[in-house]
Amino acid sequence: MMLLSGDLFDGPWTADSLDALRDALRDAGVPVFISPGNHDFCAPNSPYLTETWPENVHIFTKNHITSLTLPELDCRVYGAGFESMDCASLLEGFRAEGPERYHIATLHGDPTQIDSAYCSVTAAQVRESGLHYLALGHVHKTGFFRGGETLCAWPGCPMGRGYDEPGTKGVLIVTVEATAEATFVPLEGPKFFDEQIPVGTDPMGAVNAILPAAPTEDIFRVTLTGEAEPPNLEQLRNALSHIPNLELRDKTVPPVDIWSALGADSLEGAYFRLLHDACHAADDAVRAEVELAARISRQILDGREVVLP
Repeated sequence: MMLLSGDLFDGPWTADSLDALRDALRDAGVPVFISPGNHDFCAPNSPYLTETWPENVHIFTKNHITSLTLPELDCRVYGAGFESMDCASLLEGFRAEGPERYHIATLHGDPTQIDSAYCSVTAAQVRESGLHYLALGHVHKTGFFRGGETLCAWPGCPMGRGYDEPGTKGVLIVTVEATAEATFVPLEGPKFFDEQIPVGTDPMGAVNAILPAAPTEDIFRVTLTGEAEPPNLEQLRNALSHIPNLELRDKTVPPVDIWSALGADSLEGAYFRLLHDACHAADDAVRAEVELAARISRQILDGREVVLP
C-alpha cells in the first residue's frame, strides 16, 4: 500500500496537477491512503471533497480516526484528516482494535513539539496505540522512534522546496512483519545546497572545491566569506555556467592590517608592539597563536564581527 500523510498540495492547485496526481495514484496499482494536513486540509472547496478519485484511493476526511480493512493483507488501516489549518491531537485516547494481524495508521502529525497546533504526537500515545506502524507527515526531515512495539516514522518531503531544506530527500519503504522496519529511499530530482566558504586569495579555487565538476540541475547558494579583496561574481558565474541554478553572495570583508597601530603612541600601540615582538621571538606554532590574538584584537577594536576558527 501507499501512505500519503498530508500536504500533497501546498497552495492553489491546477487541473493539470490534479490530473497528474490522480493518474499517478491510479497507476500505482496498490491501495492508497491519504490523510490531509494543514496545507491541504479538508475545506469545503478541497479537491479531496469536490473531485473524483481513483477506486484504489481512500481519503480520510474526518478529524477523528476511522478505519477500513484490507482482507487480502489481513490488515486494518486507520487515519484522519485536518479540517482546518490546525488540529488537536488525534491520537489521544486511541487504541487499535480488530482481529486483523496488522494495524497501520497514517496521520499528519507533529512528534517534535508536545504543544504543537498541528496534531501533536507523543511517545506515550504511540506506545499505547496498539499499532504496528504509524506513518506521519508534517515534519520535512526524516525521522523515527519506537514507542513500545510501534514504529512511528516520517520520511520528510520528497523534494526540498528551498535552501532551508537542503540535501537528499526521499520516501520510506516500510516492511511490517513481526516488527516494522523502515528503509529510507532517496528520490531523484534537484536538491538544494546552501554553502559558506572562506575565499582567501583564490575565489575560483574555493568555489570549485565545493561544487560538482559535471553539469547538474541541483540548486546551489554559495556565500563567499572571510577577509579578501571583493571577488568578481560575474566572472565566477560565467566560469560556472554548467551549474545553471547557482546563486553567489559576497559577504567578504576587506583584509585587516593587524599591525596598523604599531607606530601609535598609545596603549593600543603598546599592546600591538608587545604582540609583534612576541611573534618575532616565537616558533611557528606560538607565532600563529599570537597572530590570531592580534587579529581578533584588531577586529574587536574595529567593531567587526569575530568568528573564531
